[in-house]
Amino acid sequence: MLGLVNYAPQPHSVALRELPVPQIKENDVLLEIEAVAICGSDLHQYHGKNSWKVNYPVVLGHEFAGRVVKTGGSNSGFKLGDRATSETAAVLDPNSPFVRSGLYNLDPHRLGFGYGVNGAMTKFVAVPERCLHRLPDNLSFETAALTEPCCVAYNAVCVNCHVRPGDSVVVLGPGPIGILCARMAQLSGAHPIIVVGLPNDAIRLEIAKKMGATLTLTSTAEETAAHIKALGDGFGVDVVIDASGASASLKLALELVRPNGKISKVGWGPQPFNFSLDPLVAKGVTLQGSFSHNWPIWQRVISMLASGQLDVAPILNRVAPLTDWKTSFDDMDKGTVVKVVLKP
Repeated sequence: MLGLVNYAPQPHSVALRELPVPQIKENDVLLEIEAVAICGSDLHQYHGKNSWKVNYPVVLGHEFAGRVVKTGGSNSGFKLGDRATSETAAVLDPNSPFVRSGLYNLDPHRLGFGYGVNGAMTKFVAVPERCLHRLPDNLSFETAALTEPCCVAYNAVCVNCHVRPGDSVVVLGPGPIGILCARMAQLSGAHPIIVVGLPNDAIRLEIAKKMGATLTLTSTAEETAAHIKALGDGFGVDVVIDASGASASLKLALELVRPNGKISKVGWGPQPFNFSLDPLVAKGVTLQGSFSHNWPIWQRVISMLASGQLDVAPILNRVAPLTDWKTSFDDMDKGTVVKVVLKP
């Protein structure tokens, strides 16, 4: 079978390679991949700009859905043909205090698909049963492959920032996660919802409007801050979701948030800050990191997708064969598409 392998840390060390079908353990299933989405982290690894450890060589892909074609034991809770999507925490220590408390997404020793162990940009992947969630019949594999980024956004907006009706929200960065954060804020009753990007984000910002943004901005940091301060009572917004991949965006977030407000940082940015955090202290702001997700979030998001409450059609811009991975990676890089699903 063909798989898209990130084989070294140097930029562009990604290629299609012939791979064996993986062996499964007693508590695993073998999942035949029907759809796997490209994530920004896949692009980071492609460019050699990841700030996390990668176990090279590794098959990319951690946003996926498929069918069970083999189970590891007679007591399996799954049967052949079951439709499922998977969480990302492929390897966990069951004795970890974070695992025991249900916060396995925060276990520093967890290994995820696509960087720690082989992911799903291939035909078959071995998946621990505990990672799997059954899919309702009305939920397509292509839509189900976007469950994971939807869970990231749900965790950042609804769980970690507790966005409520009437909250004013700014989202920094109109990538897939930022756009989905805007949608989660809308579903939570926030208004206004302002998404901030760069001039070359025009396509993404138009899609953000379809996903809940009441206003989009591409102005400089200074102009953006002045615009936000002209809204409402002039003290800033209740919540800022930092979904940008640049550390400097946190400085802007501190300018935009009102005293006693909240910042949820969900975007990775390995660069040093080089600015003071004194505004965080002076404003009494809550700065909350938000990473990944856990079981109850997945169950909620799958329900939202199946019911139509959460419509991801505006961001699912392309479905392509795995062999078209390079064009799809490049187009996501350029911002001409928001999200691509590959079909192995």
